[in-house]
Amino acid sequence: MGDSRKKFEEMNENDLYWKSNSTKPPIFKHYPGDIEVTMDEPKKDSYVQLVKSKFEQRSQTGIKKYNTTLERNDLDLQDWLNHLQEELMDATLYIERLKAELK
Repeated sequence: MGDSRKKFEEMNENDLYWKSNSTKPPIFKHYPGDIEVTMDEPKKDSYVQLVKSKFEQRSQTGIKKYNTTLERNDLDLQDWLNHLQEELMDATLYIERLKAELK
């Protein structure tokens, strides 16, 4: 065994982790000379968080109303396309209504 590996093993024998959790190995093994890197929490866009929340609320509303999720298996491709078309037609009507309000 190399000197650095031997030193590493000796360090781990004295480590508090090994004393308190002798049956569980560490997730990461740190070797002498390793550089420790910490990760900052990723930045979050408040608008993305708002939309995610609205998606979750909409999902729960749909589940309560229809007692099913999009994981249902009783619709074929044509049925799904019809649902999509109807939703897009509704969206087009909403756009037309709002455009009329701007005039």
